Amino acid sequence: MAEHLPAEASLDRCIKCNICVSFCPPGNVTDLFPGPKYVGPQAARFRHERQPSPDESVDYCSGCRVCNMVCPTGVRIAEINARARAKLYADRGGVPLRNRILGRSELLGKLGSPVAPLANLSLSLPPLRWGIEKVMGIHRHAPLPSFSFSTFRGWHKAVHQPLKSDRKVVYFHGCATNYYEPRVGKAAIAVLEHNGLEVIVPPQNCCALPMLSNGEFDTARRYHESNVRKLLPYVRAGYDIVGTSTSCTLTLKEEAPELLDMYDEETQLVAEHTFDLFEYLLLLHDEGRLKTDFHPMNMSLPYHPPCQQRAHRVGRPAYDIMSLIPGLTVHESDAACCGIAGTYGVKAEKYDIAMRVGKPLFDLLNGQHPTLAACDSETCPWQITAATGVPSVHPIEILKEAYGL
Repeated sequence: MAEHLPAEASLDRCIKCNICVSFCPPGNVTDLFPGPKYVGPQAARFRHERQPSPDESVDYCSGCRVCNMVCPTGVRIAEINARARAKLYADRGGVPLRNRILGRSELLGKLGSPVAPLANLSLSLPPLRWGIEKVMGIHRHAPLPSFSFSTFRGWHKAVHQPLKSDRKVVYFHGCATNYYEPRVGKAAIAVLEHNGLEVIVPPQNCCALPMLSNGEFDTARRYHESNVRKLLPYVRAGYDIVGTSTSCTLTLKEEAPELLDMYDEETQLVAEHTFDLFEYLLLLHDEGRLKTDFHPMNMSLPYHPPCQQRAHRVGRPAYDIMSLIPGLTVHESDAACCGIAGTYGVKAEKYDIAMRVGKPLFDLLNGQHPTLAACDSETCPWQITAATGVPSVHPIEILKEAYGL
């Protein structure tokens, strides 16, 4: 097995070119974050595990990974920052309660889904949101998703009649699809089955990215190890794993193994066989196995590839696939980030930063006056819709409609 060095070992590659600083979404809108170079490789030289964290500004890194993507020498800046944030919280006495709650999206889904109508009504009341902001530090205007009374797994177990096929694929649905947007999972299964694939939905838990983003590395490790145990038998049976959440698949592929130094054979095997859904569909297309019996869709559609999708470094597969649909004109956004960055933009002290980061994207959409937008993530579409009023859907929903399913 190849030797893997910790992220901090890459800091000496930094040539102080400031490219990461010029591209940093939070750094360009607030002085509270001086930029990736300063907080990442430069500050890391002054950090020591037996000494207190030397700075507070690392908490204002959104984890968007833009710095990693533009760094010409491969410094793992986002990972350095995430590790430094975890140590900062440890030095402060632990992860704040607000962050622990936001990091447990699966638990929130389990609590909210059974009482979805009441929970959704309550969270729509301005006085309650004001109280939550004052007590918990979750901004009153931050986009919070609506719980779904019926979960995706409940639908799949009780209602769906699965296709049986020799060609099989494993679906990692993630928390958002299960508890908030079952329609995304239903669309994914419809499209995959239309292309002759039997879809296996195995036991799984939260990918742990919200915990990693909020500095809970020990808990995140337990969650990731649990997913590896649950997914490994299917990988060893020869099946690939696909996911509709670009954040979840990136966590299985890269973020959890790298941040947690999990380079064992089993973890790497799961990582190597995990694909973003449109990455997988584009591979099918390149092999001549993707059906292209699309119905014309005479519309113009703005598409925003989220930061976590770009961090896969696989191009823009959703854009490429949607561009195959006759009559559909897809306009790809060149905005750097929508600002939400998972749970970053819902925090009271970071909400205004997130909105300033997302402003170029919001202005772009408001100038086009579209009836619909597409974005292959979960929190990013919630942010787009809340900021612009434009309904935002996952590209797989566009594909399902184009197939006439």
